[in-house]
Amino acid sequence: MKKTLAALCCCGLFLTAPENSFCDQTIYAIKTPSPPVIDGNADDISWQGTKNINTHDNIADININLKAVYDDKKIYFLVVFPDIDESRSHKTWIWNAKNNGYEIGPDREDTFIFKWNMENKQASLSIHSDNPHIADIWFWKADRTDPLGFADDKMDYFSEKFMLNTMELISNAGKHMFLKRTPDKGYPAYQTTLPVDYAGDKIPHYSSQKPIGSRADVSAKGIWSKNEWTIEFSRKLKTGNLDDLQFNIEDIYYFGVSRYEIAGIKPNPEISQPLYGAGDTSELLTLKFISK
Repeated sequence: MKKTLAALCCCGLFLTAPENSFCDQTIYAIKTPSPPVIDGNADDISWQGTKNINTHDNIADININLKAVYDDKKIYFLVVFPDIDESRSHKTWIWNAKNNGYEIGPDREDTFIFKWNMENKQASLSIHSDNPHIADIWFWKADRTDPLGFADDKMDYFSEKFMLNTMELISNAGKHMFLKRTPDKGYPAYQTTLPVDYAGDKIPHYSSQKPIGSRADVSAKGIWSKNEWTIEFSRKLKTGNLDDLQFNIEDIYYFGVSRYEIAGIKPNPEISQPLYGAGDTSELLTLKFISK
């Protein structure tokens, strides 16, 4: 029976496996002499013939297709997942004439997240885990980071100990856990606009700015076409930043992915994407590097 459950889990079909029943699905990063251009197009020669894996996102209830390659300096990922529409605006300012001011609209952007275990051990990265973890977060945002070709870079601290500016969550076993997210050093690829006087019925909430520092580590670009997103990511194997996972091609790494932001927020039927903020990692994935 155990063998049957493990097989189902690794195929992404057994969705209620116990937390310690890890799915040993591995993605192999193949060394490439021709790295892909990070433009959201999957026609680069480096992706042709590269083996993919499919992992299931339990919250979004979709399959996510992943590929990985690397060269001497960087690692690259190709992500493809279904989406019935393209959401490229986020919290648009809506003019409320009655209150004579702007309010945040219900629109939410499409997102995709890589969550890397900074402690490099096989452990659940779920926000309902019974065990603490520290994670490196690559956070692609269709409105805020994609226009300039980046993903945001942050860290998650999931702990049994209370921390300031945290969200309290209940683990699978009923334990009180605390989630804190901090940005990497530097500035992101966006900034908030704060309109005061009337400038139109709808005003973008964010504008682009050149990211700097560790928050500029991850390049990413997505294209939505025919009801699916295709997103390419790249990052230096070694950034030298303490708030980043450093890749050594001789080692293995554990991670998870999510279609929605992982923030521990309950579904909200009043926004355009009710599951925005309610995302979580599902299958625990393993990354290995191979030269051929």
